[in-house]
Amino acid sequence: MAHEHVHSADHGPHNHGIWTHGHVFLGHGHERAEARARLAAIVTALFMVVEIGAGFLYRSMALLADGVHMATHVGALGLAAGAYWLARRHAANQRFSFGSGKFGDLAAFASAIVLGLTGVAVAIESVSRLIHPANVAYGDALLIAVIGLGVNLVSAFILKDGQHHDHGHAHQDQSHAHQHQGSYDNNMRAAYVHVLADAATSVLAIVALAAGYYFGLQFLDPVAALVGAFVIGSWAYGLIRDSAMVLLDADADPELSGAIKATLEQDLGARVADLHLWRLGPGHHGLIVSLISPDPTTAEQIKASLRQHYPDLSHVTVEVAICADCA
Repeated sequence: MAHEHVHSADHGPHNHGIWTHGHVFLGHGHERAEARARLAAIVTALFMVVEIGAGFLYRSMALLADGVHMATHVGALGLAAGAYWLARRHAANQRFSFGSGKFGDLAAFASAIVLGLTGVAVAIESVSRLIHPANVAYGDALLIAVIGLGVNLVSAFILKDGQHHDHGHAHQDQSHAHQHQGSYDNNMRAAYVHVLADAATSVLAIVALAAGYYFGLQFLDPVAALVGAFVIGSWAYGLIRDSAMVLLDADADPELSGAIKATLEQDLGARVADLHLWRLGPGHHGLIVSLISPDPTTAEQIKASLRQHYPDLSHVTVEVAICADCA
């Protein structure tokens, strides 16, 4: 029985030589996304200050309350911008074994939890208002909702290009269309969802408040808020699930894992004994694979084949056992 063991690690485009490797796994357009998140946070903060100032000037509790609510979105956008900054600052920090690309996923997870709790609080208050109706100053409230919608549309416009930009850099080959799942940016997505959630609730509020103001349909206000809470909760759940899976190093893409296994077994004639695929950052995957091959082959040949088919594999470790009698 012929038996030979070969082991090799590869770090994709960041290879700095045979023995030293880079571990910079930031998303495409990272600095651009950071700038957009920071700008959206500044714009929202300025409107927040104006709204709170107007609340004091006009003695409107509704304006003050909405200004305080807007502060939570300033915090979420600031958290997103901070995560981009930290990821960039620590990109070369060797304490992070697989780079700093997950700072964004950590921020997205925290932001999604806050978003979910906000949805729960809105739902509880909505049910309370349905049971115990309260007088609503429809004129002031309508003004607030319109202002809030305007702020969110501006922020959404700032963040939208970054959101589509990240999605647009998925691999275009139809045979690898599933790779887009690894290219999305959870941090940008979380910031965008915060803005969209607030915009959606503003639209619902405008409709409900207008109905209450013109037709006296008071029950629509808490009903609209309840619908908004459900939408917020569903978006928060999706963000928590996706970002948590990244943080827990779950299989980044089962479909991609299956495709890689098929490529190795069909094209190279090797048997996959063990395979681990996880996400390192937007557009970057890590792969550890152990193979049993009946024919002489090298880890370098296997990595070259993988790079040709799967350009998103940025950190690859290959282990090969040559076993002529193990067909």
